[in-house]
Amino acid sequence: MCVNPVLKIVHNKFAFSSIRSHSPAKPVLIFVSSRRQTRLTALDLIAYLATEDNPKQWLHQDEREIEDIIATVRDSNLKLTLAFGIGMHHAGLHERDRKTVEELFVNCKIQVLIATSTLAWGVNFPAHLVVVKGTEYYDGKSRRYVDYPITDVLQMMGRAGRPQFDDQGKAVILVHDIKKDFYKKFLYEPFPVESSLLDVLSDHLNAEIAAGTIASKQDAMDYITWTYFFRRLVMNPSYYSLEDISHESINKYLSNLVERSLRDLECSYCIEIKEDDLTIEPMTYGRIASYYYLKHQTVRMFKERLKPELPIHELLSILSEAEEYAELPVRHNEDQLNSQLAQQLPLQVNPHSYDSAHTKTHLLLQAHFSHAQLPCSDYNTDTKTVLDNTIRICQAMLDVAANEGWLVTAISICNLVQMIIQGRWLHDSSLQTLPHVEQQDLYLFRSDAGGFNGPIEGLPELIAACNGKENVFASIVGQEFNSSQVAQAWSFLSHLPVLEVEMSVKGWWEGSQEQTERRLPAAGANLREEKRWLDVHSDQEYVLQVSLRLCLLFQRKQDSKAQAPRFPKTKDEGWFLVMGEVDRRELLAVKRVGYVRNHTAVSVAFYTPEKTGKCIYTLYLMSDSYLGLDQQYDIHLNVTSASIAAQVNTEVSDSVTELSLN
Repeated sequence: MCVNPVLKIVHNKFAFSSIRSHSPAKPVLIFVSSRRQTRLTALDLIAYLATEDNPKQWLHQDEREIEDIIATVRDSNLKLTLAFGIGMHHAGLHERDRKTVEELFVNCKIQVLIATSTLAWGVNFPAHLVVVKGTEYYDGKSRRYVDYPITDVLQMMGRAGRPQFDDQGKAVILVHDIKKDFYKKFLYEPFPVESSLLDVLSDHLNAEIAAGTIASKQDAMDYITWTYFFRRLVMNPSYYSLEDISHESINKYLSNLVERSLRDLECSYCIEIKEDDLTIEPMTYGRIASYYYLKHQTVRMFKERLKPELPIHELLSILSEAEEYAELPVRHNEDQLNSQLAQQLPLQVNPHSYDSAHTKTHLLLQAHFSHAQLPCSDYNTDTKTVLDNTIRICQAMLDVAANEGWLVTAISICNLVQMIIQGRWLHDSSLQTLPHVEQQDLYLFRSDAGGFNGPIEGLPELIAACNGKENVFASIVGQEFNSSQVAQAWSFLSHLPVLEVEMSVKGWWEGSQEQTERRLPAAGANLREEKRWLDVHSDQEYVLQVSLRLCLLFQRKQDSKAQAPRFPKTKDEGWFLVMGEVDRRELLAVKRVGYVRNHTAVSVAFYTPEKTGKCIYTLYLMSDSYLGLDQQYDIHLNVTSASIAAQVNTEVSDSVTELSLN
């Protein structure tokens, strides 16, 4: 089905006529199908107003006051429409802009509010007149226009009529002639609310299995009988393709439903169905999907596509294929815009998939890293939608890599998280994460500056060169940046966390009567070769004690919020501790660390190799928010033969610890 653009224009004309006829001076709420339509509808209404004697008849506030309010608005289109008494409301607006529009409309300062259909369920803004501008929306997944659920239309209509102000409300629904009788029937007759559980039943069951609520197929059957879906199944069986409601038919229907859902989860590596074909056990991938609220298809894709040594560009492709992005809107004709955008970006995508939500996700992430110009404002909104989900999906990818013991892939995923937060490619200079610093400005840091010996290649060298002095930083960039830009860049730099790391190994050694802690030499310490190696017993558990201390190089305010101007949500600073053996590309442990206020101690358990001899483990301290601040430390171990006494003491100590925890 294709919606003629001329029809949209006709709808706008009808909407304008409806306002003049039914609500010339009272609040009006217009519902449209997409964020883009909020803008296009508003611009058309402004064009109709321009032909009137008073083009600003819908603005009920002093012009000076509204100009002051408009000055605080971020969205350029909203700035224009508010001047004519027309507001726009959709999820893509900045929160402050949305609050401004809501306040103006509720207080009757603007007369018309154009919103996407989600507002009907989200916020209670009644109006004298409601106009539903079309009953269809474009579904990118099915690549066609589909009808709103009738419940959505009823909800939109329900916004007509203001308590305490109106004795009646008016609603105008613009719909195709052939659907008039359909809507008349359902708008004037009670309409039952049906369940949507079937669409996501597998994921619901997985969450309950991971939590231990469901441990068998019978448990799954019992769980379903307590849902609203089961109530509606009995009341309206034909809606759910159930032929009759006899006990035998319902039991068979539910058995098939459970069987199908559990098989889907088993194919996605989320659960294991035991040999008795009745008992169910959760698997690691099922727990990961449940913990991060991911669809089971996503973790199955991770299991099948993640490999031991994946570069960033392949991880980006895997991230984009997550099932969570299948609902990203691909609007009418956006395949052409995606094709044009792809020409500006460094990584190629399948040229036959420009109408795919996953391809669009891939392009938006590339554009985010490249600071590319997006085709229209809708793409800015879509980028925010994509970025909202990236961190939890990447966290799940990291858990998968950790479960498989893949060191290289785990480090690459940590780098990908940094790229997402800062909106830069990994190969870009970390200096480019500073506000206003672009590729062409890097020459400023190439010469000796601030007494620093040698060129400044990244943020650590810049921090050392400035040594907490803003005037040194200003002398480096001042010839290209004005004072305001210098202040913004310095504010970013001075808030960067610089950590000092100290390490020790705790455990049992032969001959010791208690656990002891042996300190590791500091990085760069001038020691004889034999002093670098720590004697440990083979095939034994030890604990690496990591002390993280914040260096106060700057007079920085204690604030846990990360400096991430290109990321749409506020985020706390955090760190990944990744321990591995580089020679074998094996990951030994991953630990997430929160914001380090002054000092934080972290324990990382690890096992020594079974084979005696010298080996080197490596600890990576990686920021989850910033590029260029990562640190790497080698831990030199001299593995000696196993000690039975030390192993027994370790196992006894672990058992005592478990008992005390219980």
